[in-house]
Amino acid sequence: MRKKAKLLGTVLTGVLLTSALAGCSGSNNNNAADNGNTGKATNAPATDATAAPATGLDTSKKVELQFYMLGDAPKDISVIQDEINKLAEKDLNATVKFNYTSWTDWDQKYKLLLSSGQPIDLIFTADWTQYQAYAKSGAFLPLDDLLPTSAPELQKFVPADMWDAVKINEKIYTVPATFKEYVNNGIVYREDLREKYNLPVPKDIATFEQYLDGIKANEPDMQPLSLNSDVKTNFMDVFRELNDDTVGGPLPYGVGIKYGKPGEVYSYWGSDEQKKDLETIKRWADKGFFPKNVLNVKDTLQEPVVSGKAAAILGDNPNRYNDTQLKMQSSHPDWKLGYTPFADTRGFATPVHPIHNGFAIPRSSKNPERALAFYEKLVLDKTYNQLTQYGIEGKNYEVVDGYYKMIGDSTSNGFGREGMNGWAWRNPEYMLFDKNFDGVKAIFDKLDTIAKPDIFTGFAEDYASYQSERAALEQVEKQYFYPLYAGLIKNVDEGITTAMAKAKQAGLEKVQAAYTEQWKAYLADKGIQ
Repeated sequence: MRKKAKLLGTVLTGVLLTSALAGCSGSNNNNAADNGNTGKATNAPATDATAAPATGLDTSKKVELQFYMLGDAPKDISVIQDEINKLAEKDLNATVKFNYTSWTDWDQKYKLLLSSGQPIDLIFTADWTQYQAYAKSGAFLPLDDLLPTSAPELQKFVPADMWDAVKINEKIYTVPATFKEYVNNGIVYREDLREKYNLPVPKDIATFEQYLDGIKANEPDMQPLSLNSDVKTNFMDVFRELNDDTVGGPLPYGVGIKYGKPGEVYSYWGSDEQKKDLETIKRWADKGFFPKNVLNVKDTLQEPVVSGKAAAILGDNPNRYNDTQLKMQSSHPDWKLGYTPFADTRGFATPVHPIHNGFAIPRSSKNPERALAFYEKLVLDKTYNQLTQYGIEGKNYEVVDGYYKMIGDSTSNGFGREGMNGWAWRNPEYMLFDKNFDGVKAIFDKLDTIAKPDIFTGFAEDYASYQSERAALEQVEKQYFYPLYAGLIKNVDEGITTAMAKAKQAGLEKVQAAYTEQWKAYLADKGIQ
């Protein structure tokens, strides 16, 4: 998800957020879709925090906590929820309701959810869910005063530099994950088919197209490329990422920034660079690499690959690649997936920033103290942690020679590895890995040798002065640019001309100028050149 993988690309309707903040002392807004994160443990010691509630925490009144994740709930979520509630009721006099948005139009659902003012006690945050902007606009409660009394062991567990890294305006608004990982994208493809038909290893746009040509020619009943309606995040953004040295993640408002020249901001929309990219995408559409009705496709990118309906994904991170491989091989052990990190072409990778996975307490929460105490349990109590990450041992999984092993397959098992999308509360001391993950560790070791610092994620946009233009540009992008991203516009030049005219009417130049001014101020403040 996540995606993949999504940074500041999804736009929140400013008027809704402003009114919601006024109506409920601040609402929460946030979007997230990334299934996969993986990497290396920090040196922080883990603690099995099964002790009584923290001193000063009032548990006299029983409460139900509303916990929100993005994505699709696993089939056995109710079973896991019941088991967790047995523990939480005893430990904290609380129960929890695990809620999910689904991946279908998750960004719109999430936006409406957070702007409604309904009580939410814990919600996933990430850079691609616009944590920085939402925190800056007052969507979340600051945790600085809550941590010492409600989750003191959690406060100690997370390293001080990670707490500092997630601060916005000198305040903590999310609990960062402590699991070091790379979530840079890579090309996922059926390696067994590549070998069978002697196709090139896809490593860039040109060789990937050759691979897709080969699949189309030799497997006419298979979709060469898995794609869905989120053509911006899952296609256009990753296409740009592979094709150049974009500074870090999807950029909003058609802005272009290169990692090697971060101070040179330009408009990607309307540029020769965009035209060339869209012409390639149009060619892929004409070749039938993905469905003509792609804007109506609601599947995840991974499911068609798992089931054998599609052969490749343009961009996914190493952990989710491994998860896809694990699910695929549970039903088809003779199939193989290959993976080529974008870093092989781009020449560098960026380790995940602490902002990438976290949990915040929205201002609409009715139980912030209890919510934080519960989250401490998820992270630090081994029973809570492994139950919500892997399910029930003996039913959903077993440990064989130190490795995680799914019981059954992806269709019969109701709670796969990290089935709750619980990337944010991974605890390195309690994590279980399948044998295939040894390959992911090898990818990380390779990326370590070409790692560069993430210079983008610390940037927090303030869109107060252009809220209405921001919302209007979101609609323009979906109405006029999305069909271009999907290769549906017959004449690319005319499509770009029309889209740019609409974007300028919506205030594109004002928004890009304001964004550029903030970005350059951020670079100056951080001493980035």
